[in-house]
Amino acid sequence: MDPNWRDSNRKNWDERVDLHLETESYDLGPLRGGRRELTPIEEAEIGDVRGLRILHLQCHFGRDTLTLAQRGATVVGLDFSPRAISVARGLADELGLSDRARFIEADVYDAPKVLDEKFDLVFVNWGAICWLPDIRRWAEVVAHFVEPGGALYQIESHPCSEVFDNPDGEGVPEFSIPYFIGEALRFDDASKPLQNAIRYEWMHPLGEIITALLTAGLTLRWLHEHDAVAFQRYKVLIKDAQGMYRWPDKAWLPLSYSLRAERVISN
Repeated sequence: MDPNWRDSNRKNWDERVDLHLETESYDLGPLRGGRRELTPIEEAEIGDVRGLRILHLQCHFGRDTLTLAQRGATVVGLDFSPRAISVARGLADELGLSDRARFIEADVYDAPKVLDEKFDLVFVNWGAICWLPDIRRWAEVVAHFVEPGGALYQIESHPCSEVFDNPDGEGVPEFSIPYFIGEALRFDDASKPLQNAIRYEWMHPLGEIITALLTAGLTLRWLHEHDAVAFQRYKVLIKDAQGMYRWPDKAWLPLSYSLRAERVISN
């Protein structure tokens, strides 16, 4: 593996910020209007966040972080991209949410070194952990920040769905990446308008994710698998009325999962 993988990913994500700011999928209009919602799955599972202290790991430029703050939570967003954090802070100022949302520039593995707080909820969502090589260390970071009685809420694309790809958009997706590959995946985004096109990702089987959280001292409260995902993972998927992407005919395999893992209060 390239020893500079983290630097490559950071530069790639610095460039992605401005690309995402111009795309419909990251539309900031509802947020600026004070009416943005998370995905329907998140809305149904997270519930009322008023008064909660939330840590949003790998927050990108803070759109979801600020959505939680608008709902009445006090939120810290953390991301390793300087450009993302700069935009997030600017949005917090623009929206008058700087008193409830602050942003920290740091690698997720370094979070305990730069943040000395505990939280009611650690929030990790959509496309986060594939950028991390060590899932056990990630789980330890998450557990470090969960207050006794608090929890992790995570929602992600399902690792089963990462095995396949549907580049031509026709028919059922075909095998692309082994589920148990166990090594870094190197991608070249040269087809996109990026100067820093090289990125590295990792496959994390669901069993490894759950085991890592349990080993880190959290208790799994529930695990849900869904036949919908927040983005068009395959071209064959169809966007539904709520903005989620689903199979066009049968729910062939899970497209996402969500879980709640808690730090139980000791007697």
